[in-house]
Amino acid sequence: MRKLKRSQRLVDMTQFLLEKPHDLLPLSTFADRYGAAKSSISEDLAIIKEVFEGEGMGELQTLAGAAGGVRYIPRMPKELAMDFVRSLCSQLESSDRILPGGYLYMSDLLGFPSLMGQAGKIIASAFYGVDIDVVMTVETKGIPLAYATAEQLGLPVVLVRRDHQVTEGSAVSINYVSGSHKSIHTMTLSRRALREKSRVLIVDDFMKAGGTVQGMIDLLGEFNAEVAGVAVLVESGAVENEERLLHDYVSLVKLSEVDSKGRRISAHPGNFFTS
Repeated sequence: MRKLKRSQRLVDMTQFLLEKPHDLLPLSTFADRYGAAKSSISEDLAIIKEVFEGEGMGELQTLAGAAGGVRYIPRMPKELAMDFVRSLCSQLESSDRILPGGYLYMSDLLGFPSLMGQAGKIIASAFYGVDIDVVMTVETKGIPLAYATAEQLGLPVVLVRRDHQVTEGSAVSINYVSGSHKSIHTMTLSRRALREKSRVLIVDDFMKAGGTVQGMIDLLGEFNAEVAGVAVLVESGAVENEERLLHDYVSLVKLSEVDSKGRRISAHPGNFFTS
């Protein structure tokens, strides 16, 4: 790589770190990349660390020793997360989101990369320090959020399908009961998609009673996998506590009211902010 001025090097180093969250990068990686001494690289990283942590962009961890290096950990302070979630709540409270049957239209938000990127960063912050191997979601609407979360954690995504696809090879299928409608559905996961005894973070866009998430948990049991955590973008508050199938989860937004007749929606920050 051509020789860069220090200001140019700082910009490139910052971008390089942002693109490789959780990867342990030896100082020699940067020294070779820029043709600079490790002492100069260490000074540059100290500047980046100060900015990252001062602006709430995350942490820059330095590990000493021959096997050491530097690792970027995306994190979002709760104050910034609250500002984002309040804005999201405001968007969700628009009355034209109410669909027939009391459903809530969210596809526009789920399809907005910057919004999902922020939500993914909050979820990643919620599970900071937790040992996770993969992020899992069920097709289709939860996919953008799952990928955004996985990107911040530097992990792969595993997709659970509603119907078995021949291109997936042999698969495990289970039936599960929808927590809200009490109807039976099927979900399937390719045997090649998940290693046994993996630790899995389940991510979904919306949770009512938790039937779909519980189905994924039951499916993981077929792989001897372990649930490392559950996170949802929006949870419904219209379900009695005894009807909810899941109690250990993180939510960013909670809907306390969706009034189809009165065309009124009430959304509040979820339990992420009460933990």
